[in-house]
Amino acid sequence: MIARTVIRRGLRLLALAVVVMVALVGVVAAAFRVQFTGEAADWAKSTGNDALWMGHMWVDGRKTEKDVKALAERLRRTGIKDIYVHSGPFTRDGTLDLTVIPTAKSFVAWAHKHLPGVRVSAWLGQKVDGFLDLSSPATRANILGSVKTVMGMGYDGVHYNFEPISSGDTAFLDLLDRTRPLTPLLSTSTPQIEPYPLMRPAARIFLDHDKYWASEYFADVARRTDQVAVMAYDSGMPLTSLYGGHSVRQATLALDLVPQDKTVLLGAPAYHDHGIPWGDQAESVADAATAARLALTSRGPRERFGLAVYVDFAATEQDWREYTEGWLRSQSLI
Repeated sequence: MIARTVIRRGLRLLALAVVVMVALVGVVAAAFRVQFTGEAADWAKSTGNDALWMGHMWVDGRKTEKDVKALAERLRRTGIKDIYVHSGPFTRDGTLDLTVIPTAKSFVAWAHKHLPGVRVSAWLGQKVDGFLDLSSPATRANILGSVKTVMGMGYDGVHYNFEPISSGDTAFLDLLDRTRPLTPLLSTSTPQIEPYPLMRPAARIFLDHDKYWASEYFADVARRTDQVAVMAYDSGMPLTSLYGGHSVRQATLALDLVPQDKTVLLGAPAYHDHGIPWGDQAESVADAATAARLALTSRGPRERFGLAVYVDFAATEQDWREYTEGWLRSQSLI
């Protein structure tokens, strides 16, 4: 009898927990939908501080100076000021295998020649938690040595991309602090910021890592860099309205947390292999652009704010049209 009572009580508590969870999901979904509504101000558009992630083929010999000239023609019609060129990955101990980037120095020289005013950063990173151990002082020291090496090739800066980094990871903060003196331009991609309280621990129930960073940790990272690029794509949102609202929330939080003298970039998904059935339909460059404009409208003008387009080798002509029509909105940049 007592056992049956305990079981019934346990089932009631489980049912209540499910009801509460469903209700919370509904509230968050409604909040996202509301944020992706309204009209953006005419002034809310690119200020010429955008970025582009670029693939490894630019530094491994597959691309030539002729290709860089064609790239220059493309980028002259955009607001892209920074390009992050995949120049890694790090090996397990934090060193770089220079044999996989044989034409890096030539590419940087070509880019400076044909893309005056565009800064070239070495996109460096690797999978952590099982491959690269950032908690190891020796590994961090090797990474710093690798940074010195690439800066000697003529790069304008370094763009870190380590995944996954847990919210509160002090080793990553230490790496940023020690990288700062080695480069005049330091940027990093970041996970999404926790949109609302309890979403970070809830997401960890289904994932083996942090999907979101706490606002405080995101701010700690931003203070140590010149630029932060929020990877707001791969949101998992099943509908355009939810993805759009989620992106507005990400941009708004970032604008609030990042100092005015730093650059805030919102990732725009110019790729089409999300890995989940609804991902390609729910996320687009057009909706990222709209989200960025709505966030700007709510927070007021910000010079150092832009879109970071991911990624050059997957971007279609439609993606570039959506960027131009949805975000540039100014013939002065075209």
